[in-house]
Parts: sequence; C-alpha cells; structure tokens
Amino acid sequence: MKSLSYYKYQNYLLFISICWLILFGFNHSYETDENSKFSSASFSIHGAGASFPFPLLDLWRTEYKIIHPEINLNYQSIGSGGGIKQHIEHTIHFAATDVPLTKNEAELAPNTLHIPETLGAIAIIYNIPEMPHKGLKLTGTDLAEIYMGKITTWNDSKIQLTNPDIELPDAKIIPIRRSDSSGTTFIFTDYLSNLNTEFDTLVGAGKSVPLGTGVAVIGNEGVSSIVSSTPFSIGYVELAYALQTNSSFAYIENADHTNFVEPTMNSISSAATIMANDIPQSNESWDGVTIINSHGSNSYPLSSFTYLIIYEDLADIVSTKEHAVALVNLFYWMLTDGQNHSPSLFYAPLPSPIIKLGIDGISRLKYDGELLFHDNEPIFTDSEDRNLPIWIHNVAKWWINGMISDLEYVNHIRYLLNNAIIKL
Repeated sequence: MKSLSYYKYQNYLLFISICWLILFGFNHSYETDENSKFSSASFSIHGAGASFPFPLLDLWRTEYKIIHPEINLNYQSIGSGGGIKQHIEHTIHFAATDVPLTKNEAELAPNTLHIPETLGAIAIIYNIPEMPHKGLKLTGTDLAEIYMGKITTWNDSKIQLTNPDIELPDAKIIPIRRSDSSGTTFIFTDYLSNLNTEFDTLVGAGKSVPLGTGVAVIGNEGVSSIVSSTPFSIGYVELAYALQTNSSFAYIENADHTNFVEPTMNSISSAATIMANDIPQSNESWDGVTIINSHGSNSYPLSSFTYLIIYEDLADIVSTKEHAVALVNLFYWMLTDGQNHSPSLFYAPLPSPIIKLGIDGISRLKYDGELLFHDNEPIFTDSEDRNLPIWIHNVAKWWINGMISDLEYVNHIRYLLNNAIIKL
C-alpha cells in the first residue's frame, strides 16, 4: 500500500503539471519577441512556375491551410520559364523550377537561393493499343532519334531489338512535346543531349528548344491528356501525371547500360543519393547542376530535383517582417513535415543530406538585413507553437498515462525550467 507521502508527491507533480499546462499550453513564455503580435494576421503567399511539382504544391497548400488557416498559398502552374521570369520581375514571392538559374538569369536576380523541394522523374508515356501496360524498354538513343524524326515507327528495328518478346505494331509514332518554356523539357533534352551528339548539335538542352517533330501542347497536363487520347503517341511528363492518369510508361536504360529501370520512388532516390555530395550550397551557383543519368544499377536516369527559388532578403518581395516570417515558416514546413506527403503523389522525399542543405539555405533568409532563423529553427509565431519539439507538448500526458516514471517527469519539468522554456 502506498504511503500518504507518495500521494502528496503525486499531487505536487500534478500541481506542477497544471501550472505548466496553464502557463505553457495557453500562454507560455517561449520567446517570440515582437513576433507574438503576428499570430492574428493572415497572409497570402504567391508562387508560380514549374508544372512538374504542381500536384505536390497543391497538396501542400491544402495541408498547410489545415494547421495554419491564416496562410493562403496560391501557386500558378505556368512552366519553369514563366516562374523564373516572374521571379526576376519581383511579381511573386517564390518560383518553382525544374532547372536552376543560368548564369545570365542569376545576374538578373542577384542573391537568389536555390532550395530543392522534392524529387521527381520524367516518365516516358506512350499509347500503344497493342501494349496497354507499362514496361516498353527504351534507350536514350531511341528517344533522341524519335524526337529527331529518325525513328518513325513503333516496330523500328532499334526498338524491337530491346523488346524481343513484344510484337510491336507497324504504326507511325506521334511524338508529343511541350510548347511552353518548361523545366520538364529541359530535363528531357538535357538527358538526350548528354547521350546523343547529333541531338545536342541540332536541338540542344533548354526549357524551350526546336523539337520540330510532333504535336506541341502546354504543360504536363496537356501532354498527359493528348497522349491518353491519341493512339500510337509518345510523350514526356512528370511521373505523378503518368501515374494519376494510369498511362503506360517505359523503362529506361540506366547510365551503366546494365539495366532498364522503372521510375519508382526507390530508383529516383537512388539517383539523388549517389549525387548528394556534389550538390552546391543554396547561395552558390547552380548553373549546370543535374542528377540526370546518375550511375547505379537501380538509378532512374531521368530523375531530377525541382527547386524553390527565393530572394535571400525577403524585403525584396514583401513589405513587412510579419509576411517574411510567414514565408520562412512555410518553406521550413515544406522541407520537414511537408516531405511526409510526397509519396502519396509519387514524389520521392528528399534524402537527409539534401534536407540539411535546404534548411541551411533557409537559415540565410532575412528581412531588411535581419536573419529570420535562429538555433536551426525559424522564428515561430504564437499560432505556430505546435512546431516546438513534440515531447514538450506531450510529456504531461505521458506521465498521466503511466508512459514515463515520476522521476522522468520531474526531470522533464526541470529541463523546461532550467532552459527558461517555462517559468513559474
């Protein structure tokens, strides 16, 4: 039987717990300085650019709105080139692009940070009625010659050679391409230019290039739609669009010429992980940075980062520190909790070294010269206290439910008091 002193001790702990919940849970002393007044404000955040990450950005918009109803995120899927143009013109808060800024673009937008936001892949989709499933094997050379008009039928000997078990139709190939300035096109043409000298000479790599053959349409959405409705067509789209429309897609020969690789989260992550040590810091030049055609048996060769591009000093694009803090907190969430939503839309979560690189980049963000990031976390407003380490919020509940001992609970309280996280 427990002594009276034990129950007094329990009551004392309960009293401390109630005090803590009152002071910390409802009006705690976590230092936000002048930022405490930001919690009642609402902000609109405007972005534009690549259609490659649009499904994920749209999901992030709705998920972030649930936990931060004061934030209205609006993102326009207008292509990487359009997003970069608006970034240079200072008409949006951030842009998303599948291709880093060129040297010339960076000169027009000095002090721009590149923050990898997610990993995706370009899927080669096709509509062959005789083959209504994925798995057609294609090499990079095959693709280059299709888009140069040198391979014109599906049963061409070069395609048939890598697909000996499939009887391909004697039907004209209809290539579908992008008409807008597109990061997806850049990834696709960069890959082909690296593999085929003639393609590099005649077409080259770029967001908008003279792919003269086939039908030109706007956006990943447009390419997916046209390929789905046009027999014997082929196109290139971000993997999420292929999977969401149940399109058939090809397995592409890897850089080592040892395997034909299906685009999956694992094969995309493999490509990024191998290249992680070669990625520059966010404030350095990213001109020419790519992870296409990474080595590795299971590395999908058409994998790519897609990036947020942001001005280092947010006073360039917003008029108040409050608005700048809202931007920093959103970007931090995208790189941390937001990554948990990537797999549901067939994007690969960023590897840990890339997340660290991105957070290091965000830690450079400032407003009118004042840094908005302290102790590896952004400045939080009162409405954002939920982003503190979860154990701080749950420790009393754990103790009440018997999940931690009395001594462990007291040690938690001491830690909070000693570090001035709570005050009695």
